[in-house]
Amino acid sequence: MLFANAPSNPAFNPVLVQEPVMLRAAVLTDYPAWAALRDESRAHLTEWEEAWTPEQASLSAFKRRLRLYDRDRRRGGGLYLLAFRIGDHALIGGATLSNIRYGASRSALLGYWVGAPYAQRGYGTAAVKAIAAHAFDAIELNRLTAACQPGNIASQKLLERCGFLREGLARDYLMINGAWRDHVIYALTAADCRKNKDAES
Repeated sequence: MLFANAPSNPAFNPVLVQEPVMLRAAVLTDYPAWAALRDESRAHLTEWEEAWTPEQASLSAFKRRLRLYDRDRRRGGGLYLLAFRIGDHALIGGATLSNIRYGASRSALLGYWVGAPYAQRGYGTAAVKAIAAHAFDAIELNRLTAACQPGNIASQKLLERCGFLREGLARDYLMINGAWRDHVIYALTAADCRKNKDAES
């Protein structure tokens, strides 16, 4: 019953704006910018995520990924967005909602990445705030969970700026570059989000 009552598809084809970024679903013509940014950011990103092979960064792999994202989007199971700087439309990273559950759970896993040239400049914070607000307001979820490695202080600060609360440590949570890594678990609820908005107004 966790997949009961999925929302209609308009909530899964958004264009989200949160200064200074805009988020939308990836399209095939995004591949050159995506491949260039991922390649430029390899050392920066693979410290925290699984290393990728040349094949995984190929155009054919990108096409397969788009098909999987579209299938997940149409069934209401995930939302995978690229983030662009509003001023010049430069691709800066991405934000995702995956493993979306409905019914009694109404929850999802939040993911995000920011390319090396754009790290720690507020773009990731804006992207996470935008997709989190959409998760609560349009998809009507109740809880988002995010995880990052204990050494990733920048990511922890980003989540805390977005209102996420640290809930604990998950041991051997993900396999990253050949080793099981502990991850700090953060969560944000719809009630937290409302409280944060009231405090800001």
